Amino acid sequence: MDSSSQTSVPSPVYPVIERVRHELKRRELTVDAVDYITPQMLRITLIGEALSDFTSLGTDDHVKLVVPGAGGEMEMRDYTPRSYDNATGRLVLDFAVHEAGPATKWALEARPGTAVTIAGPRGSAVVSGVTKWVLVGDETAIPAIGRRIEEAKSGDVITAIGVVTDKNEEQQFASAAKLTMQWVHRPASAVTDLAPVIAALDGIALTQDTFVWVAAEASVARAIKTYLTTTRNHPLPWLKAAGYWTIGQADSSVKTID
Repeated sequence: MDSSSQTSVPSPVYPVIERVRHELKRRELTVDAVDYITPQMLRITLIGEALSDFTSLGTDDHVKLVVPGAGGEMEMRDYTPRSYDNATGRLVLDFAVHEAGPATKWALEARPGTAVTIAGPRGSAVVSGVTKWVLVGDETAIPAIGRRIEEAKSGDVITAIGVVTDKNEEQQFASAAKLTMQWVHRPASAVTDLAPVIAALDGIALTQDTFVWVAAEASVARAIKTYLTTTRNHPLPWLKAAGYWTIGQADSSVKTID
């Protein structure tokens, strides 16, 4: 791996965010297993010798999945590496299958033996100096939330809010951290309804040293960030918000909400 890093100046006031660049590689992989972990969340395990040097240091990293588009042209979509194992050459990706884009279509049709190409991650943002977390996200962010929870260390304190359609979409996560998991239900037709998410956040105590991570539909993530910085007066260095998708737009994401 050819990596370089840029690290913010360590400070007792701010978390440390190390940005690590990786060599950008394409990897030819094969589907090993396809499993529904909830009715609308499909887990696909990929295998291949090309994963022997795969690296993903951040729990919200993304790889590019290269799949055929509607016109036969190849298109790329972002997915979080849910877990990986270099020794066994395995990479797990979770797919929220509510929308029928090219990646969802590929996932629904994938079977053991199906070939696929991935690229990346191009880089990782590794957060350290944090023991208190609040994680907020919709179905598209649940893989990153689950990975953060499962990779947390003993002594961490995590409160997570998962926004899904109903109880059938709730997942369970094992963690060494002290975890409080809250599930907010809203129909798929109301993805921009902020009220239940804000109500859940209203009930959470936010100290100045709590790192809040938010990922959802872009307008929702932006509104949550506004609520946190204005109504809750949460410091910007302790907040990261991303729009993982944009309603009405294909392949549209905002990696960092300003």
